[in-house]
Amino acid sequence: MSATLPDIATPVETPPPPRPRMFSATGIAGLALLSFLAALAVLGPILVPWTAADRDFEAFLAPPSANHPFGTTPSGGDVLVLTLLGLRRSLLIGVVVAVVATTVAALVGAFAGYFLGWVDRTLMWVADLLLVIPAFLVVAVVSSGQDDWIALVVLLAAFMWMVTAKAVRGAAIVARDREYVKAARFMGVPPHRIVLRHVVPNLASLLVADATVNVSAAILAETSLAYFGFGVVPPDVSLGSLIADGAPTALYAPWTFWWAAGLLIALIVAVNLVGDDLRDRFDPSLRACA
Repeated sequence: MSATLPDIATPVETPPPPRPRMFSATGIAGLALLSFLAALAVLGPILVPWTAADRDFEAFLAPPSANHPFGTTPSGGDVLVLTLLGLRRSLLIGVVVAVVATTVAALVGAFAGYFLGWVDRTLMWVADLLLVIPAFLVVAVVSSGQDDWIALVVLLAAFMWMVTAKAVRGAAIVARDREYVKAARFMGVPPHRIVLRHVVPNLASLLVADATVNVSAAILAETSLAYFGFGVVPPDVSLGSLIADGAPTALYAPWTFWWAAGLLIALIVAVNLVGDDLRDRFDPSLRACA
């Protein structure tokens, strides 16, 4: 009599959970719009037959036409090329300010959170001091005597790193007790190299998300300054300066105002959509609630 073997159930392989997409539908829409605006800012002024210095003396404050699709200014300048150049300058200012401010925030927050003690107290005291200073007033007064937009970038970046630095500090306090940091410390790696090679790179997700949001904040700050006559000065233009110049004629010649205002709104919406989506993807608490 032969023994019968019990049936052995065939193991069922459970498929791995699908990897979350980097961008949601709104994030993809924002990225597509932002890419289109960036391409427009880079290639647009090259393709337009007019330049910022050209003047059409037969079309002063003329409405949109085949020769001037966006109309002209009171001095005969082509609104299309001026708007594209303003978009390029505003986008460049936003990106540079965000990169500089985020870099400073990463270094200050990481060193404060890793070393703690008097280093932490000193760096956070500087951050708290800058937070209570009226940044708009200081930037407006100091930048009023500057003709170079680089000075505006430095001033804006100097007042935009403090909040991000505090967030980085909190993450660095947690990271200093991680195994990879303890292993590097046990191997005799100098503290500053641990911060730069292990702590800061592992906070890249937080920094990328905050840098994206800082782009829109820098653009809005520059626009506000330009509207009150500070910031970018002629012959250079930005969306803020174009909006300020077109405000007096916005009612009876809306093309001098609404093209720049519309592009500014589209740019801020695109950057915020991308930034919010990145923040949702990288923030564990937000991702857990999704």
